[in-house]
Amino acid sequence: MRGLGQCVKNTAAKTPVASPIRRRLIGLALWPLGLILPILLFALSHWGNAYVERLLIAKVGTELGVAEVHFAKTRSEMSDALTGLAASWRLAQRLEMPGDGLKTWLAQEKTHLALDFLHFIPLNHCPAPPLPTACFGEWPVIEAARNGQSGHALEVFSTQTLAAFDPALAARAHIPLLPTANAAPDSRRAEARGLVIHAAAPVYDAAGVLRGVLAGGVLLNGNLAYIDHLNAAVYPEGDSPFESPGTATLFLGDVRIATNVRLFAGERAIGTRVSKEVREQVLVGGQTWRDRAFVVRDWYYSAYRPLTDSRGERVGMLYVGFLEAPFAAAKRTAWVALALFFLLAMGLAAVLAIFWARRISGPIERMHTTMHALEQGESGSRVGPLSSADELGDLARHFDQLLDTQAAHTRMLEARSADLDQQVAARTGELQQALADLHAAQRSLIHNEKMAAIGQLTAGVAHEINNPVAVIQGNLELAREVLGEAGAPVKEEFHLILQQVQRIRLIVTKLLQFARPQEYVGYLEPVDAGQLIHDCLLLVGHHLKKGNIAIAQEINSKRSVHGNKSELQQVLINLLVNAIEAMPEGGLLQLSIDDWDSADMPIGIRLRVSDSGPGIAASERERLFQPFHTAHKTGGHGLGLWVSQTLLERYDARITLDDSPQGACFSMWLRCEVLG
Repeated sequence: MRGLGQCVKNTAAKTPVASPIRRRLIGLALWPLGLILPILLFALSHWGNAYVERLLIAKVGTELGVAEVHFAKTRSEMSDALTGLAASWRLAQRLEMPGDGLKTWLAQEKTHLALDFLHFIPLNHCPAPPLPTACFGEWPVIEAARNGQSGHALEVFSTQTLAAFDPALAARAHIPLLPTANAAPDSRRAEARGLVIHAAAPVYDAAGVLRGVLAGGVLLNGNLAYIDHLNAAVYPEGDSPFESPGTATLFLGDVRIATNVRLFAGERAIGTRVSKEVREQVLVGGQTWRDRAFVVRDWYYSAYRPLTDSRGERVGMLYVGFLEAPFAAAKRTAWVALALFFLLAMGLAAVLAIFWARRISGPIERMHTTMHALEQGESGSRVGPLSSADELGDLARHFDQLLDTQAAHTRMLEARSADLDQQVAARTGELQQALADLHAAQRSLIHNEKMAAIGQLTAGVAHEINNPVAVIQGNLELAREVLGEAGAPVKEEFHLILQQVQRIRLIVTKLLQFARPQEYVGYLEPVDAGQLIHDCLLLVGHHLKKGNIAIAQEINSKRSVHGNKSELQQVLINLLVNAIEAMPEGGLLQLSIDDWDSADMPIGIRLRVSDSGPGIAASERERLFQPFHTAHKTGGHGLGLWVSQTLLERYDARITLDDSPQGACFSMWLRCEVLG
């Protein structure tokens, strides 16, 4: 067992950094958090936003109610003050005083009550100008006071009416309209009317006789003191959350006539107009607006309610609201904090998951690494000692014991197998050698039989063809002699027949060269490849003149080759003619000679002939060097490449078809002459 102990390797150090089982354990621990927490975060974001929106809209609706109560209280207090003044003994005394005593006293009381106008209108006649004619009989509040009933209402006074009370009021009511985003189109340049809180009370003398009407009111156009007082009542100082100051506005139509909404540089937004959407819902539709709205240049949580005059017509709006931006920033901060908390929770969960996953997956990973090492041929790999005392630790120790037992059995089998392998190897070598000799003999026998059969067949065919060819040629010559000048009209036909007879003889000669090559071996001599190319180009010159063919030569070798010069010319001319015929419309014929070396040892040369024609189809390549295969060549007999290959094989040379991006490229591999 000493040897066994020496070959054991501890694979603990090879444990992978992050195995699939560890990733699965970590994923099993993290995916519930990774799935549930984002869903909760999304739900909280969605529902929380909606809930906060509802709270803020409800808040601004409540604030609008407070503003309405305060506005109504203001009108009621003014009406009560005017009613009390109308019933006071001081007014009754001054009614009996001659001269301007009443007018002077009313001017003092107007200042005391913070009114913009205060007038006594006698019951039976009107005072002298500047009051308008008919003594405001068209106003329902004054008509009610003449009937003995006090009251108050909102009224819209024209410029002329305000000027009749006081020219300064008409000037104060005039408000230039400012361009406002999202407002409805309006061709006016200014708002000259005045929105007035109008009150009137009946005046009785000491005898209880109705003497007239006491009328007074406050102009709201540009009344900044009142709008600030209203805003303070709705939004007490320090009561606005997230530093979002509240704002209040009084509208005449859709024009802000009193507001604490600010423009740039702190200027109040008097003269700006409400958005078209709010105008349509509140002024036109008579509904209350409680929602987000674009106010001048920012988004506000806003509430608008229509204001009606004494005739029930909608003449303006009361608005309260607060900036949306601070609340939006607070919400973003809350969601960012919640997201950071989520990431922190995920990080802590990931750390714990990694720790426990490593404790669980460690033994499994080491056993997996051991099995992988065994599969790679490391038979001495073992799990090694583990600190884990649970079931996984016991399993790892039993696994090592099993591997030790298997290793001992394996060594015994290997020792017995080694002897058998040696015996089998010896017998196998003998059988392989015998089989190789048998195959070689079989191939030689088959080749000889084939060649003998082909030789007999070819010789018979050549003999049978030559006899009728000789008869044809002899009779043709006889016919030419007999006819003499009379055969001149068919002279060209006789010449064509002789050409075809010579072609038949050439085909028969090539068949005999293939069948009995030893009888046709020519004289072997050193042949200069460059001179060989030069001579062959001269021989095919008449073919070159037929087409627009350019020739490019690249001679990179000075070696000579061993062979029969005429046969090498025959092979090269065959390749040149094939290349020329592949370019009937003209092209480029390239010839090159390079050294042919193997393992830095010179062997011979490589002579290449390539053209720029259409090339040779892949389906034709396998049968290219077979006899009688013409590749659909017009007028060809299919023996050129076959005979060329046969001729080169006599000199232990060969011809190959190379891959070429364009056209066809043939290479002749010719051996050098033997030196020394």
